[in-house]
Amino acid sequence: MKKYLILLCAVVLSLAAYSQDFTKIDDLRFVDAMQFRMINYAFEKTLDTRIPRYLEDSVRTELKERARHTSGKAFRFRTDSRAVAVRYQLLYNAHMMHMADTGIKGTCLYIWDEDTKSWQFVNGNRPNSNKEDTIQRKVYVDRLDGKMHEYMLYLPLYDGVRWLEVGVDSTATITQPVLNSPRQGKKFIFYGTSILHGGCASQPGMVATSIIQRDLDIECVNIGISGEGKMDYCMARAMATIPDVAAFILDPIPNCTQMMCDTLTYEFVNILRRARPDVPIVMVEGQMYSYAKYSGFFGKYLPQKNYEFHKNYLKLRAENPKNLYYVDCKNLYGPNNDGTVDGIHLTDLGFYYYAQKLEPILKAILAGKKVPNQKEVNKPYPPIKDPVTF
Repeated sequence: MKKYLILLCAVVLSLAAYSQDFTKIDDLRFVDAMQFRMINYAFEKTLDTRIPRYLEDSVRTELKERARHTSGKAFRFRTDSRAVAVRYQLLYNAHMMHMADTGIKGTCLYIWDEDTKSWQFVNGNRPNSNKEDTIQRKVYVDRLDGKMHEYMLYLPLYDGVRWLEVGVDSTATITQPVLNSPRQGKKFIFYGTSILHGGCASQPGMVATSIIQRDLDIECVNIGISGEGKMDYCMARAMATIPDVAAFILDPIPNCTQMMCDTLTYEFVNILRRARPDVPIVMVEGQMYSYAKYSGFFGKYLPQKNYEFHKNYLKLRAENPKNLYYVDCKNLYGPNNDGTVDGIHLTDLGFYYYAQKLEPILKAILAGKKVPNQKEVNKPYPPIKDPVTF
């Protein structure tokens, strides 16, 4: 019996010592992330909004509020800290039934892996749902080797943050990144809907724009605004002012009616073309929702919207074929349509498929090479039989 008691005490003491090795967040030093490089933003280096401030008084309330979500934005820094943590205050502390809180209002940390020469996911945080406590805290990783490493910290997709701090050891060095990744210079500007916004990625690094950003090593600005990708001309005029644009990627169809696809597309695209004639524009077709094939209504209505969008593409192309490209919806969400959570919004798998569909076109644009998959989309689509209307 005495032997068992001695053994039990030894186990308890060893577990206590083991648990004490882990870093406590209150023992760390926190620094304001705004002093480091912010990536994937267009207008101002700010946490407040993804649209210009001068538009806030003139756009719909929903557009203004959802533009405050930090989707796609991230910070880059390097540190020799043995622990890396985050602390931030949410703007809304939002929650949705069909999307994980880790994607809605969580953050996630990536590290540059010297072995693979690539960005590798480290960890994310599980946000608390306490409406009275909007401050989120997480030690992503500890017991690091004490060497300098490069990091990328993605912000929430469907919520905003009032402030955000990075936690490191009290004696650690934390500085601006040295690694030029994503490459500084030109950016891809993505405009679209709740899908592009990030619904319903499990963590912020899995939204399509961030996948493409890591894969192609270029900043990708996310102006996907849930329910508000309605081709407002003021948004096109604002986007036309963004400097150093590699291409505009337009994916608005899910938020547009058939009439909007018919009447708004031509001028929305032309605002960008007139202002920035040398910047490529990629028009992305609306996906066939997973249930559309089996629905007597959506099986006709969704192709009808695409038909009107594509018709305007052909009109624009006939006037000037330079720097205008089109992405059809085939396999946009995957070969089996299993890349969504609700038939419309994407899972991580769906975002992966989406990125895979766009990346060959965007790579060609960056390299100044012939853009693939354009032969078929440059032909007129057959008209829709028995069109339907809402």
